[in-house]
Amino acid sequence: MYNARNTVIGLILLIGLVSFPFWYSTGKAASAPQPKLDTPTIQELEEKRCVEATPYMRASHMQLLNEWRTSVIREGNRIYVAENGERYNMSLQNTCMECHSNKTQFCDRCHKYVGVKPDCWTCHIESKENKL
Repeated sequence: MYNARNTVIGLILLIGLVSFPFWYSTGKAASAPQPKLDTPTIQELEEKRCVEATPYMRASHMQLLNEWRTSVIREGNRIYVAENGERYNMSLQNTCMECHSNKTQFCDRCHKYVGVKPDCWTCHIESKENKL
C-alpha cells in the first residue's frame, strides 16, 4: 500500500474532525431556564395560580392551547372549565398573555432552550411587553 502512513494520519484527522462536536460538548449541558413570573398582574394576584396546575402547564400547555383553538373555532365554545371548577375565557391573548405579559422572559426563553417555534403569532398579534 502506497502512502500508508499519510492515509492513516488522514483517517485519524477525519475521524477527529467528524467526532469533535460530540466529545467537545460532553458534560456541558445547558441548565434549564427559569421563566420569570414577576409581571405586575401576577404580583397582584392573591393566589398565584394558572389555568391548570404548574406541572401540567409546563408539560402540556401547547396541547391545551390547541384544544382551545379547536373548541373556539370549530365548536364556538369560548369558556374553559378548569379541574378546580373555575371558568376561563379560551384566549391566548386575553387570558394567558394577560398574566404572562413578559413574552421574551417567559415564553421565548423556554422555547429557545428546547428548540421549538410555535406558530401562535401567525394568527395572534404579538403582545406589547411590560418593561419592568
